[in-house]
Amino acid sequence: MTDLNDFCTNLQQEILADAQARPDGTMLADVYTSRMIEYLTEAGELDDGEVCYHRARGVEVSGYAVDDDDGTASLFLSLFTQSAPPIGVGKLELDGAFNRLTTFLHRCQDGYAATLEEASPARDMALRINEALRKGYTFRLYVLTDGVVTKGALSAADEKVAGYEVWDAERLYRCLTSGRGRERIDINFEELSGSPIPCLHAQDEAADYDAYLLILSGQVLNDMYARYGPRLLELNVRSFLQVRGKVNKGIRDTILNEPEHFLAYNNGISATASKVELLGNERVGLAIRSAVDFQIVNGGQTTASIHHAVRADKADVSRISVQAKLTVVPADRVGAFVPLVSRYANTQNKVNEADFSANDPFHVKLEELSRTVWAPAVQGSARQTKWFYERARGQYQDALSREVTTARQREFKAIYPAEKKFTKTDLAKFENSWDQAPEMVSRGAEKNFREFALRLARRGPIQVDEEFFRHLVARALIFRRAEEAISALHFPGYRANVVTYTVAYLAHATSQRIDLDLIWRQQSITTGLREAIDIVSPLVFKQITNPPGAGNVTEWCKRTACWDSVRDLNINLPTTLIEEVPSGPRTTTRGMDAPSAGEQELIQKIAALEAECWFKLAAWAKETDNLQGWQRGIAFSLGRYKTMRREPSRKQAQQAVIILAEAQRLGFRAEACKD
Repeated sequence: MTDLNDFCTNLQQEILADAQARPDGTMLADVYTSRMIEYLTEAGELDDGEVCYHRARGVEVSGYAVDDDDGTASLFLSLFTQSAPPIGVGKLELDGAFNRLTTFLHRCQDGYAATLEEASPARDMALRINEALRKGYTFRLYVLTDGVVTKGALSAADEKVAGYEVWDAERLYRCLTSGRGRERIDINFEELSGSPIPCLHAQDEAADYDAYLLILSGQVLNDMYARYGPRLLELNVRSFLQVRGKVNKGIRDTILNEPEHFLAYNNGISATASKVELLGNERVGLAIRSAVDFQIVNGGQTTASIHHAVRADKADVSRISVQAKLTVVPADRVGAFVPLVSRYANTQNKVNEADFSANDPFHVKLEELSRTVWAPAVQGSARQTKWFYERARGQYQDALSREVTTARQREFKAIYPAEKKFTKTDLAKFENSWDQAPEMVSRGAEKNFREFALRLARRGPIQVDEEFFRHLVARALIFRRAEEAISALHFPGYRANVVTYTVAYLAHATSQRIDLDLIWRQQSITTGLREAIDIVSPLVFKQITNPPGAGNVTEWCKRTACWDSVRDLNINLPTTLIEEVPSGPRTTTRGMDAPSAGEQELIQKIAALEAECWFKLAAWAKETDNLQGWQRGIAFSLGRYKTMRREPSRKQAQQAVIILAEAQRLGFRAEACKD
């Protein structure tokens, strides 16, 4: 119990530290909900979620998640006691929470969204839940609490809900300290299919594992996926190859039209377990009754596609047979061995050697720099501090707890202030906002991090050195000071979307020429940038909260078309910012936004074209109503840059080639546009 008490104490401190780092006075319960969504996503229970607290007579909800690929939806309600040691949460309290969630679910079906304030996050939530209900999605209701729930206190199931889930402090503690970061899945094949699964044992006395070959029916795979969902799919591969729930058209066609040929056409699945229960023997034949810690490490598309065909197409999968290789590894070697099986089993998917995990060299080097690089003292103080990169969840609190005296803990906090801690998902928000992908940031922390990781891999090796770290911190300061400034403007909702879109707009409007070195030296943004945020953010809010057809604002913010509409805004930036942005040749930056040798050559080629070329092209496009508005804007900007002797950015140069080619295809001709 002592370990659980310590865990709860640390969790409370993490929540308080996170709340302290947020500039908008976010309620502690919302911070707790956000943290729990992150934990459940990392554990494979969810594919991200939204914090959205709403309470009215008979209803209360803290957040939601909708996974269109899997056809699942979830509602959360947090019972945050802020107590350590944890206090008990009884049946009465738990049943009340589930009743409030269930009532909200039923009201959403009856048009509850129409009663809520237009362009409010709660209305968006109600609309999404209503849509999921209409599509027949499977629902789960989650009660999240930092207390300890009495076992057996679950409510009776509702016909519209597949499961009621309780994540209390004890369950979270078991999950996070299991060494896997996920809950173990134990499969009883005898219960699932009515009989054990016959198998062949691949014998090799020198091997440090056991391997079995078996045939699984489509119905067994569907039932497993229906019960456990994407948790079945090995975490790294699912998250970073994004196989979860993706339906392959070829697999679907075979299921529907040629089920008897599925075994011949499909490569099958690879799975792992830490232990199996066998019946029979090598002489009379073996069968597997059950498997402990079962995970599918290759074949996620096959498994999810079978389930999708049953759910969406009412397919009969009783004639489907799937070959399977089951590798059994001792429990103490699962953590090291299974990721290797995942990687090599998925070679046909071209898994990059960098698996984007916390142990990737990029993250390790960033962590090292965060522990060694001192940030300049802020004005009026002689005290220097450091920015703490939390490569793995909980590192900050772990490091703090290792300081055994109160005095040493105070010193640790003075060196590493809580507001200067940032995580992997924070990093992805900073970088993707600066690199003008706010629609990706708006899709949620986990999806955004996956996209950042994939972009990182596509960019190739990045020199993670002190200069890279300084510029990263500067981008973090821009993002966080934008959060503070936008919070002070008291918009009625969508603060996170307004922040990322505002930062992206300013990065675009200045061609990423904001002086990052100056921001690092000052450990604060400039006067011009602060004034620009105050001017840009209200216009961004107005734009993103008016989606086409009065649609769902939250979903609109996730679309590229939303970013296109914001980027097209013609906002007069303050003179103070314009004066701060350097003119002349663009200083080459390093990191995610640094142009490669080929891209730098393209930038020089576009920069060599006359200003007259771009001005004439923009005027022609407007007169003839050709090109998109944002493309005409880029053309005009390129003309201005030429007159100011400024180079275009990498993205602008890439778009310039497309714009020029399309204009010439449509008949535009100008001598000034010949290189």
